[in-house]
Amino acid sequence: MNFRSKNKINPDFSMSSMTDIIFLLLIFFMLTSNFVTPSGLPVNLPSSKSSNIVMQKVSVTITPDLQYFVNDKPTAYENIEPELKNLLANAAQGEGVVVLHVDKTVPVEYLVKVAGIATELKAKVTLATLPTE
Repeated sequence: MNFRSKNKINPDFSMSSMTDIIFLLLIFFMLTSNFVTPSGLPVNLPSSKSSNIVMQKVSVTITPDLQYFVNDKPTAYENIEPELKNLLANAAQGEGVVVLHVDKTVPVEYLVKVAGIATELKAKVTLATLPTE
């Protein structure tokens, strides 16, 4: 009598499907990491307890040596208002958001001047901060 099974199970394990999944995950994380764009200018931001993430359309940066940048483009202080007006022209009423990236060593008066310009243009002003640990 033949008691052996006719269906033989192959004990080999194919790793090809596992490597496909790993490569797909790698491609996914590589693509999504490009969507996070931090501010390109090196400034020491102040820290706060509540740090909300805001979709920034217009970014104004003030460096420690009091240079102004609008969307990472060097701009003189006198040209900030026309530059912001052009960038906020396409935004609907109350939809314009200006995010201020101000170095923590910059005196507050420079922050207030730029925030005043953005407020006159009826834009919401947000100050970029780092979360405290």
